[in-house]
Amino acid sequence: MILDDVHRGVHTNKDRKRIGRGPGSGHGKTAGRGHKGLYSRSGASRRLGYEGGQMALARRIAKRGFNNNQFAPVVAILSLSALDKYFEAGDEVTPQVLRDRGIVKGNYDVLKVLANGTLSKTLTVKAHRFSQAA
Repeated sequence: MILDDVHRGVHTNKDRKRIGRGPGSGHGKTAGRGHKGLYSRSGASRRLGYEGGQMALARRIAKRGFNNNQFAPVVAILSLSALDKYFEAGDEVTPQVLRDRGIVKGNYDVLKVLANGTLSKTLTVKAHRFSQAA
């Protein structure tokens, strides 16, 4: 290894390219931006979905349907097997107790008990909905 060869060709403080400084620089006149058009202008950036004046895809395709899901209640589900696992016989199960113990997480509007698994204990369960089998 040649010691002075280690940093040869490495420029840590490289000068920025000075554009628009006359024809002699090679970057004069249009300053590397070509002729006319959007990207020759200052502050040039296209908005999302813009297709250069062509009718945008979102406007070419017909509007169809309506979805009411954004207004639907968020339902948290709870299985019988979970009740059997986390509670002792005679306990009272409420949405607040479930939240405190971390059994049902997140925000929800309705708590529904489903008949997944079996329940071998006697519990008092307070919920908004129960499945037919539960």
